[in-house]
Amino acid sequence: MLHFVLIIAFVTLFAMPCFALDAEQEVTRIQRAYEDIRDLSGNFTQKSFIKDLKRTETYKGEFFIKARKMKWEYGGDRPQTVYINGDEIVVHQKKERQAFRARFERSTYGQAAIALLGGFGRISEEFEVTAQKDRLLLRPKMPMGNVVRVELTLGDARFPIVSLTIVDTSSNRVEVRLRNVKINQDINDRVFDFVPSEGVTVIQQ
Repeated sequence: MLHFVLIIAFVTLFAMPCFALDAEQEVTRIQRAYEDIRDLSGNFTQKSFIKDLKRTETYKGEFFIKARKMKWEYGGDRPQTVYINGDEIVVHQKKERQAFRARFERSTYGQAAIALLGGFGRISEEFEVTAQKDRLLLRPKMPMGNVVRVELTLGDARFPIVSLTIVDTSSNRVEVRLRNVKINQDINDRVFDFVPSEGVTVIQQ
């Protein structure tokens, strides 16, 4: 259940830049990159630091992004898949043979802040942005669940985001690092559809 709470509470390809970033220039670069992206896929490593427990948990998996659709496939001992399809989010816990289905909108970004990757084409509209050495600090202009800030580490690849770190109101941190990113592979829309197999209990929230 803790794994589920972490996901609902809250993704290296290249070396980090060794120079101070220009915030406006980097935002423009990211948003231009998004203009040419129809879909994204790749691998990720997520490290979740839980302040109250003073513990870091690590997860690995695959991700798929297309327009307002996302799929995050977590492997390991407690495999689960997070689906975001338009205004709906589903968290499928495979071992428990259950899935949680809920409405997804801006005010609930704290439920799955990984969804931010799908919307960084609008950084200047959604965030106040400052540069800090080798990363950008993004603070939501409007409430975004329990997200206090987002830290972006950038690289020089066609998709410029190397890692995404989310800090919440409880000072928990979730860092997601991306690997093997592929762009415009014409991902089939069916990849993002949750179809429960026999015996899976779906809980509407």
